[in-house]
Amino acid sequence: MRFEGFGDGAVEFFEQLEEDNSKAFWTDNLQLYREHVRGPMEALVAELEPEFGPGFGSGKVFRPHRDVRFSSDKSPYKTHCGAVIEQGRGGGAYYVEISAAGMLVAGGCYHTESDQLARFRTAVDTEIHGERLREILDSLRGWEIAGERLKSRPRGVSEDHPRLDLLRHRTLYALRRWEPDDVLHERDCLQRVRRSWKQVRELNQWCADHIGLTEKKRR
Repeated sequence: MRFEGFGDGAVEFFEQLEEDNSKAFWTDNLQLYREHVRGPMEALVAELEPEFGPGFGSGKVFRPHRDVRFSSDKSPYKTHCGAVIEQGRGGGAYYVEISAAGMLVAGGCYHTESDQLARFRTAVDTEIHGERLREILDSLRGWEIAGERLKSRPRGVSEDHPRLDLLRHRTLYALRRWEPDDVLHERDCLQRVRRSWKQVRELNQWCADHIGLTEKKRR
């Protein structure tokens, strides 16, 4: 299936889902979701995976159901559709998302287990790798640099460390957003994602090289 843009009803679907996040609404609009949202997202990832996947990871579209086991919000469905190319959590990711707010594209490290966090801090503490990370982030003009951060400095790190701002991060990623526009529904949307993912390629490679996958066993 060739990607030709998301369906004309994609944004409206998520707007209505935000108002009525119920099984009844989902069931009534399931075909619209498949044709206007999930189908195009699968086609988008399928076209980009040969360029960004080899030697890095594989693509997938996330399931629409929320995990509500430990959440006070029992809404059953996500109000966005996200997809990713990655080897596993933490070691870099090419991410794309569509919602009522438009499109979000991102890359970097979204999750760290204790062993991954230790490797991240070791790399940042090292002059050559830490300064390389700063150079990569500085080059991402127009991107928002985000992630979970400690309010204080990590234990054992001096307050005058030259990369203290980076060492406070537990996760670190870059993202860009576009409000709903005509491009979202056109073939050019693929080029928007491709150009963006090319810009975060070096960040993802840094994460793959210096954070990598967790060695902890999944419970």
